[in-house]
Amino acid sequence: MGWFKTKAEKECEKRAIIRKTLNTISKQIEALEQQKKVYIEAAKKAKKLGLKPQYDLAITGLRMTMAQQKRAQEMQLNYEIFSQLRDMTAMTGEFLKGMSILSKEMTKLTDQKEFAQVQKQFLKAMQSVQVQTEQMETYLDMSQTEFASSVADPSTVSEQEIGELIDEQVGQEVSDEMDVDAEIERLERQLSGNADADTGNNN
Repeated sequence: MGWFKTKAEKECEKRAIIRKTLNTISKQIEALEQQKKVYIEAAKKAKKLGLKPQYDLAITGLRMTMAQQKRAQEMQLNYEIFSQLRDMTAMTGEFLKGMSILSKEMTKLTDQKEFAQVQKQFLKAMQSVQVQTEQMETYLDMSQTEFASSVADPSTVSEQEIGELIDEQVGQEVSDEMDVDAEIERLERQLSGNADADTGNNN
């Protein structure tokens, strides 16, 4: 355990002492209430028996007990009130501390030097954006020029090359159609053969 306690640990100890004190006072009030009942019963019994000295003694004890109980109740109430005021004072202190910090920060933010620094940074950023924009426009212009110069001249493609490409595509389509027709014909022969076989079996 460390020698130095944190602010939170000290606060917890203080609150524990406050709760302990309130519990002690509450138990004292309850004990005095029980003592009141004892004196009341003794006074009733002495009165029934006509014992005046015992009756006066019981009443004196009851009066003292009630006075002590009233004092304890006042202590309890005062303690609770001061405990609440302490919490309120602590909250007010934290509030004032926070306001002091915020005020200092606002003073820094509203300092003319801060505004000048921000303005300087803003102007520098805008200049950088302008330079980048100009560079981008130059790059796009150059790219467009390079692209236009690199596009092939359509006149360099001969009609023979175009015709051969088309003939190749047409030939491929014809070949595909012939393959499809041959497959259909094969399937038809297969179905016809199966039908003849079924007829022979039935005979």
